[in-house]
Amino acid sequence: MKTEIKIDREFLKYRCVRESSLYTKIGDRIRCDLCERRCHIPLSGLGFCKTRANIDGKLYTLVYGDISSISSNPIEKKPFFHYYPGSYALTIGTWSCNFTCPWCQNYDISKYHPEPYKANYISPDDFVNLAVSEGCQGVSFSFNEPTLLFEYAIDVFPLARRLNMYTNYVSNGYMTLEALKALKEAGMDAIKFDVKGNSDAVRKFCAARVEIVWRNVSEAKKMGLHVEVVNLIIPGVNDDEFNIRELVQNHIKEAGESTPLHFTRFYPAYKMVDRASTSMSTLERAHEIAKKEGLQYVYIGNVPGHRFENTYCHNCNELLIKRYGLSIVKYSINSDKRCSKCREKIPIVGSYLG
Repeated sequence: MKTEIKIDREFLKYRCVRESSLYTKIGDRIRCDLCERRCHIPLSGLGFCKTRANIDGKLYTLVYGDISSISSNPIEKKPFFHYYPGSYALTIGTWSCNFTCPWCQNYDISKYHPEPYKANYISPDDFVNLAVSEGCQGVSFSFNEPTLLFEYAIDVFPLARRLNMYTNYVSNGYMTLEALKALKEAGMDAIKFDVKGNSDAVRKFCAARVEIVWRNVSEAKKMGLHVEVVNLIIPGVNDDEFNIRELVQNHIKEAGESTPLHFTRFYPAYKMVDRASTSMSTLERAHEIAKKEGLQYVYIGNVPGHRFENTYCHNCNELLIKRYGLSIVKYSINSDKRCSKCREKIPIVGSYLG
């Protein structure tokens, strides 16, 4: 993080500073109700993520429309494999994070607090219009933790849905239930959860409680959101069989056997540049464990060309979607979302190429 910023009323003149709707006044402090840290923030203070400030006894976000990163991405990059395959989403992120992961691939934005006086402001209308002009089929909030762009997303999602665009989050899943429900009501239709490991790993490396993430996985499914789950397997952090088996069992319990689970390969980054990449044997063993436990759709990611980045029918094992990295090479699911060989129903949302 950069040097601590001084919070005062001058911040209210910036377009990216907006009052939040998710907070509770408790004495002379404000409790932020956006994520499950539920920070108690003193006057002129900041929350854990450095994007929420107590200004004159009200809670403000400092990152409304302050876009640090923007690009048109294949939906497979998120990764979503069962959601509008072959389509593109205009994807944005802002600054900072509510987790402390030392392996972060986007540390250049997630480990820096916002500076409203230097904000790269993009209005909700301009963002959605840009998505249309770029030929995208949807919009996605990603790169750093998208929960921090909550107020902006609440305004963006209805605009996108009116234009028949899909909307999603790529998240660590630590938002409150109030925030998750509000996102759903605003028009969010999918969310990818990053589950970082078991309770010990998440507590030690992310300073968080993994049971909150699994609760939100379960609630998102109940709300009717499309859900996919990712576990980045990191040597020495969450790569032992006990950890993997526990994660798989939690996935079946909270998300269901037909919800896709992705095991992705770790590459050295940030504070773990001296750690080895995940071995293929570890990734393939995780895949084997998940399949034996009863999961129908298990993927290996960050290994272009691997056979387990493809989609196979869970009933007859027919190759239905052949991928190479972020590209679809072959697509053999009928328009009625059934296997081309055995006619089994395949849980895919949306059509190929959007």
